[in-house]
Amino acid sequence: MVNETQKFDVVIAGGGSAGAVLASRLSEDRDRRVLLLEAGQAYTPANTPDVIADANRVGGDRDHDWGYHTQDHLGLGHGVNAIRGKVLGGSSGVNAAVAIRARPSDFARWAAHGVEGWSFEDVLPIFKAMENTPAGEDAWHGRTGPFPIRQRTMEENTPSMRAFVLAAERCGLARVTDFNGAEQHGVSPYTLNVVDGKRINTGMAYLTEDVRRRPNLTIRGCVEVDSVVFEGRRATGVRLVGGETIAAGQVILSAGAYGSPAILMRSGIGPPSHLRELDIPVIVEAPVGQRLKEHPFYYNVYALKPEARSMTPVAGAILWTRSSEAGADELDLHISGTHIFDPAQSPTGGAIVLACSVTLPKSKGSIRLASRDPRVMPLIRFNFFEDRSDLRRMMEAVRLSRKIGKTAPFSDVVELEMTPGNDVQGDAALEKAIIAQVDGYSHPTSSVPMGGPNDPGAVVDAGGAVRGVDGLRVVDASIMPDIISAPTNVTTIMLAEAISRKL
Repeated sequence: MVNETQKFDVVIAGGGSAGAVLASRLSEDRDRRVLLLEAGQAYTPANTPDVIADANRVGGDRDHDWGYHTQDHLGLGHGVNAIRGKVLGGSSGVNAAVAIRARPSDFARWAAHGVEGWSFEDVLPIFKAMENTPAGEDAWHGRTGPFPIRQRTMEENTPSMRAFVLAAERCGLARVTDFNGAEQHGVSPYTLNVVDGKRINTGMAYLTEDVRRRPNLTIRGCVEVDSVVFEGRRATGVRLVGGETIAAGQVILSAGAYGSPAILMRSGIGPPSHLRELDIPVIVEAPVGQRLKEHPFYYNVYALKPEARSMTPVAGAILWTRSSEAGADELDLHISGTHIFDPAQSPTGGAIVLACSVTLPKSKGSIRLASRDPRVMPLIRFNFFEDRSDLRRMMEAVRLSRKIGKTAPFSDVVELEMTPGNDVQGDAALEKAIIAQVDGYSHPTSSVPMGGPNDPGAVVDAGGAVRGVDGLRVVDASIMPDIISAPTNVTTIMLAEAISRKL
């Protein structure tokens, strides 16, 4: 069944952090007919439920998540939840709303893959144009863009979060005034896309009521894309789960680091041996899903003393530093202070999490199809700690986190260390605890990476165009040539802004 009632110039599959941006920007041209397809609910800004809008509710719920988990049992002894938002705004509707850009050295590593136009000097004007913030220096910030970015203050934070920042300073970390400014090495309250307690996702910021009234923009919610339709090697539309086919002059996949590679592979673009295993005709041989990256995440949790057990707001502060193995100008470790924790699990009714992460992991994951059926969860593997450098650096982060845990004024407000626990001492015990409990930071990237003509691992070019076919692009975190050392959301939005200017 082909939808002939309306033909579209552009069909965007996925209305998340990138897709909502693309729909808004591309429909600014009133002669361009744009269709945005979102698998989850397509809420308007006014009717967005609290589970999506309330910044203190992180991770969504079963109705707004894809329900994915990884197949890492062999290497880690357990799988890892792979949280991805299934709602207009995507994961920007369920994340912790951290709004920190990638660093210049991150873009320098992208350039090493042969892509042009993505240096920090190239993208800083785009970061500035997309944001509105009242703080920071004009050289680094925009004031009138659609995406709000606000600096949380010490006074807004909980007593224990303030104590975390002060204890980190006592451990030698500098106070950073603006992570999106000139210097990121140190500790500070978070920079967030939160306004008056509301998480402003891309569906709210970019798809305002005025934008939705454009006659050339159509938004459909609760619609899942199965595959791209081709005539020869030209994309001519998409096929939905259920069989409906929608014609398009151009198709853009913005289904995320799991969804976009899965759609590509179901469409016949991917590793040929894998596609043939599932009886999928091969259109283009491509290394789809072979360079998946994710930040490993470990929770150093402390029970708070009853007099300091306030846990709101949940997102508080972050420490960004370098390991002993970091390269030049790299900051490869995070310690993220949050109250994203069930207080009932604390013996005192309150807790603070110092979550440690290696933000420039060397281990590569993968994504494959378990079935040709689009309703079947793909096979995701993070392969955390496959490269032992990642484990060594994670242990450095946890040791620093525990040092802060024993430093006043933080030590004055905590009752006890819950994980790994005081009985875990020494390298062997700590390594075992980290491997047993490692989680993901929910920052997957690089499963459909950009690259220059000499990069054999690339799937798309510097503008997101899929190699070997016409009329098909991928624009989301999956096309990052390598993972960045920051939370990925703001940089994903910037990617969509940048590519939309070229279309």
